[in-house]
Amino acid sequence: MTVPRLAHIATVDLSLRFLLRDQLRAFRDAGFEVIGISAPGPWVSELVAEGLTHVPVEGLARRWAPAGDARAFAGLVRALRAHRPQIVHTHTPKARILGRIAARLSGVPIVVNTYHGLYGVERGGLRRRLFLTIERLGARWGDFEFSQSREDLETLRRAGVVSPQRSAYLGNGVDLVAFDPERVDARAARAALGIDPGAVVVGMVGRLVWEKGYREFFAAAEALRRDHPPVVCLAVGPHEPGKGDAVPVEVTHDLEARGVVRFLGMRTDMPELYAAMDVFVLPSYREGFPRAAVEAAAMGRPLVLSDIRGCREVVAEGRNGFLVPLRQVEPLLDRIRRLVSDPALRRVLGAESRRRAEQEFDERRVIATTLDVYRRLLEEKRGVTIGAHSTSRPV
Repeated sequence: MTVPRLAHIATVDLSLRFLLRDQLRAFRDAGFEVIGISAPGPWVSELVAEGLTHVPVEGLARRWAPAGDARAFAGLVRALRAHRPQIVHTHTPKARILGRIAARLSGVPIVVNTYHGLYGVERGGLRRRLFLTIERLGARWGDFEFSQSREDLETLRRAGVVSPQRSAYLGNGVDLVAFDPERVDARAARAALGIDPGAVVVGMVGRLVWEKGYREFFAAAEALRRDHPPVVCLAVGPHEPGKGDAVPVEVTHDLEARGVVRFLGMRTDMPELYAAMDVFVLPSYREGFPRAAVEAAAMGRPLVLSDIRGCREVVAEGRNGFLVPLRQVEPLLDRIRRLVSDPALRRVLGAESRRRAEQEFDERRVIATTLDVYRRLLEEKRGVTIGAHSTSRPV
């Protein structure tokens, strides 16, 4: 039997490495020849070291730019015609538009997409209608649409972007073995960062752009430094100098110099960093289904997240954390202070985070659901069966 070729397309290699790598390995182990397609970047070598094939496409980037996008689209068509996958699976906003159309024009028989968030619907009005129109047109080029968020899926179905028969809730998940608080020595993790064992650590993980809620986090950190000297605030994530809302380097240097926030940059030792935290914070302005929050939940941390779509799927209010109003410092600070001052509450909420992760955020379920759709579509299109069916069906 010919091994079916599966290509996953994202704009940047960071997405393939940190969001999709474990899934790509699982698809390979399930009997597919797996290819990752993205712009070239520093994480490609790690993908190749895993035995995965990477095809670079110049011009792919998060931001829309007509000249670069035209070059990227032509590159996608060339790559897909050269490698001839049976399935293309697209991710991230730009890749799902360009990738689905390129796949169809290249003769790919099966096109699947995952919505990792709906980034044009929050403001409503003309912007919302335009976004949904573009998505409706884009979805016509695909065979099946996943959504990581239940709220997003409901929005897409109500707007007629996707049909119930050709769409499914996928959710988000992590490796619950790698992200297991029992496997990580929290004291050693703190010692490695030079943090006093008696300090309360409040951490945030995300790219250094304002829309992640850093402005509110920094303001809360300033207040915590004045009111609670034993509190240490950490920020984990890379600078994004090419983004229009990038947090300026001067701001991070000032906060670090004054001891308000410690910036750890881009890291790969995330289980250890979550283990060093007592409270996880993400006051983001928009999310699809925040992976960092899922990882923190799996590591048994209480959560303080903004009350937006995606975040609402990770936090059960008052049970494993708190949801706070968007762009407001005082409610954020109030919930953090409550957790900082109450170790027993941190333990109760953290235990519930881990339990919730075990029930809802297991990446194995995400993989099984995706494989089930792949196999069904292969049978529909070509009469091919790869391995055994899972017992679950997308709904």
